Amino acid sequence: MSAATDTDAPIVGSKGNMGGTLIDVQDLVMHFPVTEGILIPKVVARVKAVDGISFSIRKGETLGLVGESGCGKTTTGRCILRLENPTSGAINYEGVDLAKMKGKDLLPYRQKIQVIFQDPYSSLNPRMKIGEILSEPMRVHNIIPDQRARDERVLELLKLCGLSPRFADRYPHEMSGGQRQRVGVARALAMDPEFIVCDEAVSALDVSIQAQVINLLEDLRDEFGLTYLFISHDLSVVRHICHRVAVMYLGKMVELAETDELFDNPLHPYTKALLEAVPIPDPVLESGRAHKIIKGEIPSPINPPSGCVFHPRCEIAVDGCPKAFPDFREVKEGHWVACTEV
Repeated sequence: MSAATDTDAPIVGSKGNMGGTLIDVQDLVMHFPVTEGILIPKVVARVKAVDGISFSIRKGETLGLVGESGCGKTTTGRCILRLENPTSGAINYEGVDLAKMKGKDLLPYRQKIQVIFQDPYSSLNPRMKIGEILSEPMRVHNIIPDQRARDERVLELLKLCGLSPRFADRYPHEMSGGQRQRVGVARALAMDPEFIVCDEAVSALDVSIQAQVINLLEDLRDEFGLTYLFISHDLSVVRHICHRVAVMYLGKMVELAETDELFDNPLHPYTKALLEAVPIPDPVLESGRAHKIIKGEIPSPINPPSGCVFHPRCEIAVDGCPKAFPDFREVKEGHWVACTEV
C-alpha cells in the first residue's frame, strides 16, 4: 500500500489547506549498475539508491524529504527532475507520467519543474555574469525572445530575491555564498515554474543566512503558489518550512506524516532516533539529556539487509523483520509508517 493513495483528503493544519495533487510518485526504483572491465564492461552488482517508494505532493505544499546521507533523497529529486532515468516506477505530473517521456517531449515540463542545488559555489558558471546566468534559460526556452525584455526581467528577479540590480554585472566569485544562493533561487524563478526541488538548498550557508533564504522561499511560495520538494538533513529547518515530512532510510520510505504530527508523535524507530539526535538550543538541557546512539553502521546499498532494511540496527526488531519489508500503511489519518511493531 502506498501513501500516494490518500490524495483526496484535504491537508488541514497550522500551515493551511493544499490544492489537488501535483506530483504523484508510484513505486519509484533507481538502481545504478556497478561494472567491471574496460573493453567489455560487465555488470556485477547494483546500487539500490531508491528501492520502491511512493508519495504525493499537493499544489502549494512543501514536502520535506529527510534521512541520513546516502538514503536516496537526492536521487529521488533527480529522478523527478529527470536528470536520472528511473529504473522503474511512475512519476505523474498532473496525470502525465514523466518517467516514460524522452527528449523534446520533456521540454514543457523542464520549464514547470526547476531545481535549487546544494552548493552555490559550483552550481553557477564562473565564466558568466549573473545577468547572463539568469537570462540564458529564458533565451533557450524562448520564454522572452526580446533581449531588452529579458534584461528587465533579470533586474526584476534580482529585486524579487533581495539582490541589488548592480549584481547583474558581477561574476559569481564576486558574491558571498548567501548572495549566490539567492541567484540560484532567481534562476529557478526565471522559468515561471510550478514545482521546485530544493536539494539541500541552505545546508552550505551560515545559520543566519539560512534563515534569510528560508524566509525568502516561504515568501515566494505564498506569492506565486509554488510547490516544493525540500530535501534536507536539518530537521529544525524542515520543521519550520514543511507541511509534511517523509523519512527515508537506505532507499526505502519508512514514515510520512504532517510535520507537527511527525515531530510530536514519531512512530518508526528510525524516525525516533533521528529526532533524538537533534540538539537542544539550551546548553543546560542539552548537557543533561541522555543521548541514544543507533547501533551499528548503515549497510551498503549494494547489498541491503533482507526484509526491513532497518532491522539490523533496530531495538524492537522481531523474528519476522528480516523476512519481508513491512507494508507502508496508514496507522492514523495522514500518518503512514512501514513497521510491523507500530
